[in-house]
Amino acid sequence: MASKVSGPPRGSRGPGPGAGDGARPGQRPGRAPRPPGRARRGRRRLLRRHWKAVLFGVTAVAIAGATAWALYGSTLLVVRSVRVTGTGKAVSAGQVLAAARVTRGQPLIRVNTGAIAHRVAQLRQVQSAQVSKDWPTTLVITIQLRKPVFALPVNGGYTLVDAFGVSLREVAERPPGLPVLTANITSRSLRGSPGVRAAAAVLAELPRQVAAQVRGVTTGGPNDVSVQLANGAVVVWGGAERGVIKAEELRVLMQRHARVYDVSGAGTAATTG
Repeated sequence: MASKVSGPPRGSRGPGPGAGDGARPGQRPGRAPRPPGRARRGRRRLLRRHWKAVLFGVTAVAIAGATAWALYGSTLLVVRSVRVTGTGKAVSAGQVLAAARVTRGQPLIRVNTGAIAHRVAQLRQVQSAQVSKDWPTTLVITIQLRKPVFALPVNGGYTLVDAFGVSLREVAERPPGLPVLTANITSRSLRGSPGVRAAAAVLAELPRQVAAQVRGVTTGGPNDVSVQLANGAVVVWGGAERGVIKAEELRVLMQRHARVYDVSGAGTAATTG
């Protein structure tokens, strides 16, 4: 006789998911309540984060306040010394300091370096001035002195003139190496004169062997510059433009002896005499 094994009676089911807690079949059971110890640890972590943020903010404000106090209100970062560089026989460090009028004890951050540089640059012998801060307590003034380029005949002597037409000082005799400047303007009009600046530019462009022979420079304006050499020859240069090309043309022309070398026109270099 065959035996038959049957399942549980129809309509009766064993305990399934959610049995015993009233959950419906297929329904996820509710999350178990967090243990009290775990909840306390979570609150502590949130509290620590909050206080860390507060502490960071307070520290940042304190640092900013201390920095501002050190820069503006304390005696730690104030001007205690002034260093001057670039001086020479024409201008002493004392003259520069007198013109600078630096207030010692002033917070270094408050120092107006541009105003100081402007005051120092008013000295006739100073071509340019630069002022910088060397923290924590030093101010540095660096100057560039004017250099005489020409000797202008005046009152039986000479006035030494730089490349910008500034009269530096008067001397009884022409210093060796300085060419005599002849200009159709008065000495009072020299400063900033385009003609004088063009003459200085021409001297800088001359070939070295020619520059060593220069005894005089005549300027009738920015486009009318001539150079007199020691042997009596004249170089008609014109304006300061095309300096490199003119210098090369002059080298070629001076391969022959002449009284006048004219390189003033583009492509028209010529000699006379």
